Amino acid sequence: MSEIWPTELRVSKDRHRLVVAFNDGASFDLSAEMLRVLSPSAEVQGHGPGQRVTVPGKRNVQIISVQPTGNYAVRIGFDDFHDTGIFTWSYLRELGEKGGELFGAYEQELAEKGMSRDKTEKPR
Repeated sequence: MSEIWPTELRVSKDRHRLVVAFNDGASFDLSAEMLRVLSPSAEVQGHGPGQRVTVPGKRNVQIISVQPTGNYAVRIGFDDFHDTGIFTWSYLRELGEKGGELFGAYEQELAEKGMSRDKTEKPR
């Protein structure tokens, strides 16, 4: 089986989306919010089973940087200063193919925990 490689990574002008096209012709339009809340970073995924964190309030998060990491991934930086997720080509492909399902599970988790996709105002 041949390796799947991205042929294009393009951040939208409003910085809310990342388009990823692959060498087999597949192309995916991924929201910054989904990338942020499903980040492969230890901060979000934890360091072991059962340690994953549900991240609320990221509906309007923006992508501020996409930096190559070797020949296998990119590090995506967000305007909330999160930038520790290393997104491998295979993980970006998985998000493209299963993102709707994964994001739906995230939304269910938010509801179960009484959290929201919207930022909450801090009390003054």
